[in-house]
Amino acid sequence: MPVRVPPFFRLAACLLAFAAPARADEARVSPEQQAAFADWLNIYRAEATARGLKPEWLDATLSGVALVPSVIGADRSQPGTAARPVRFPDYLASKFRGDRIVHGQRQFATHRDLLARVEAESGVPAAIIAAIWGIETSYGRVMGRHDLPSALATLAFDGRRRDLFTRELDAAVRMVGEGHALRETMKGSWAGAFGQTQFLPSSYLSHGRDGDGDGRVDLWASPADVFASIGHYLARSGWQAGETWGFRTLLPDGLDRAAVAASEPPSRCVAPLSRHSALKPARAWRALGFTPVNAAWPADDVMMSLIEPDGPGQGAYLVTRSYRAILGYNCSNLYALSVTLLADAISLPAVPAVEPVVASGAQ
Repeated sequence: MPVRVPPFFRLAACLLAFAAPARADEARVSPEQQAAFADWLNIYRAEATARGLKPEWLDATLSGVALVPSVIGADRSQPGTAARPVRFPDYLASKFRGDRIVHGQRQFATHRDLLARVEAESGVPAAIIAAIWGIETSYGRVMGRHDLPSALATLAFDGRRRDLFTRELDAAVRMVGEGHALRETMKGSWAGAFGQTQFLPSSYLSHGRDGDGDGRVDLWASPADVFASIGHYLARSGWQAGETWGFRTLLPDGLDRAAVAASEPPSRCVAPLSRHSALKPARAWRALGFTPVNAAWPADDVMMSLIEPDGPGQGAYLVTRSYRAILGYNCSNLYALSVTLLADAISLPAVPAVEPVVASGAQ
């Protein structure tokens, strides 16, 4: 059951929180853009009402909403696209910088019992859940500070992915209107993701789970809710209970890649899955001469596909169907591989800190 917040307090909080929008982005918006955005908001309100969203929900959620040019700029300059290609080693280095592994090992140990419970319930390995938490928000430390309704409205108005972000703005309106979240807590990334899971609003409504039994789903502050929600999301996306993600592999000499290529193009997550070979049982890959690196083969009948994220001869992995569930969370091989490798790293015992040795008699 979501927590119901009295309308008076919701409205008062909104007025206090959004009386003064960010001036830096306001100054970059021309009068013509402001007028066009205002017109779009009026159209959106009318269409959203026709879709069944209550006018008072729209009033509360859209209070203080503004056009944010920096959000459009960020959407236009994402890495890993054809315009900005990224090699996997560089991407991985960016995700593993700082204390991402060491802090992850500590967090994994701290929450071991809770993660184990979610693994038992969802079938998703505890280390994978913790690794997504780590990649998304550095274990809850970096969740974004953008005003979510403004970011979502800006992206819907911009039009490059209008249908997607209109649906997400609808979901954000529902979150506030139904009392799942206070308007002033709706902070997150420029792309509309929020909380320690970095769910979009529609994912919150579909996959958010109350892991601590307090009657609400708090993805900003409750580790139990965070882990339960990630586990549910991956289970619904196809994670196979008892299955690992796969492993890095050495290729056999003279591999005929055409002989293992997929026979049909993928119907979802097209660009990343187009880099995958056909799914074959582990026994078939072993018979071809593939060699796991620091890993063991799964059962003979576990289906796996070959992926070389940077192209032939640039590093290879054999991945299971469960790996593809991570693509459901974020449709990117670079992302999914970074999650799996972080999971492997943080599940190892943490190296204890070494106390400095002080020589006897030192001053």
